[in-house]
Amino acid sequence: MKRSQSIRLILLGSLSTAALTGCDEQKPAVNSQNYYTNNFYVPGSGYYHAPFRNWYPLPYNHFDVQKQLYFYGGQWGAQPFASITNISTPTQDAVTVAQNSRTDISRGGFGGYSGAHSGYSGWHSWGG
Repeated sequence: MKRSQSIRLILLGSLSTAALTGCDEQKPAVNSQNYYTNNFYVPGSGYYHAPFRNWYPLPYNHFDVQKQLYFYGGQWGAQPFASITNISTPTQDAVTVAQNSRTDISRGGFGGYSGAHSGYSGWHSWGG
């Protein structure tokens, strides 16, 4: 009996360590020197639209069946947006908003949550 209890404690300790380690994982920062392709996704910031050099809540050229419109660059259009640009660097303003809106990184302290700018549900420190 004593042996099975110590095995349980070791297993619980291992699981706790794994869970805490997973929360501390550092994600690469978004920056204006990196090139991003259309629909590069950043949790909390959305999808990158290369021709517009910014992140938006819906994928590039997303088609809404009810509206019968396409979404690109923060607007709706009757046709998909045609551009040869499918990779670009974001503006510094876009980087600042995207980095501050991220929900996939720990902000430190208790709770570790800074509100999501784009309206996505927030990340909580206990959900890692």
